[in-house]
Amino acid sequence: MKYLIVGLGNIGDEYAHTRHNIGFDVVSAFAASTEAQWSEERYGAVAQTKMRGHIVTMLKPNTYMNLSGKAVSYWMQKENIPLENLLVVVDDLALPFGTLRLKGKGSDGGHNGLKNINQLLGTQNYARLRFGLGNEFRRGGQIDFVLGQWTDEEKPILTERINIATELIKSFIAIGLQLTMTQFNNK
Repeated sequence: MKYLIVGLGNIGDEYAHTRHNIGFDVVSAFAASTEAQWSEERYGAVAQTKMRGHIVTMLKPNTYMNLSGKAVSYWMQKENIPLENLLVVVDDLALPFGTLRLKGKGSDGGHNGLKNINQLLGTQNYARLRFGLGNEFRRGGQIDFVLGQWTDEEKPILTERINIATELIKSFIAIGLQLTMTQFNNK
């Protein structure tokens, strides 16, 4: 069995470790936990590891957020990964800060990365791990908020939640979507 774990974010130093790049940070932490090494490949940074006999490909697209589907589609085809073994890690303003929500399908929720993935895959039926950013921003300040750095108050909680997200990804690979949702959602 093969898996594709995708973290959504924007490339460039100005976006590194911003709220909108939490997908990159979670997938980077997961790769580090497996000692996988990153290399620049077509459409993004890619790392591979073996886990419980499964080949796991990790991807941080270099296509910018709103064209993420191009990278996801390419690597699914290249590695011959079935849709049920795709997991996309994405930020979510609708969830309170630090909330982790694993779902097997759903709308894009206004997220341009998910919107493009849905269009290019022709379906919304793939697993996604939504990482809550909260919505603690002034009216009209959404862009500055998502592209902003984490606060000093958020950073200790952020590290803990990234570690839990890493365990969630391992569980998704080991025991599947449904059991992982039961084990991790609402924690």
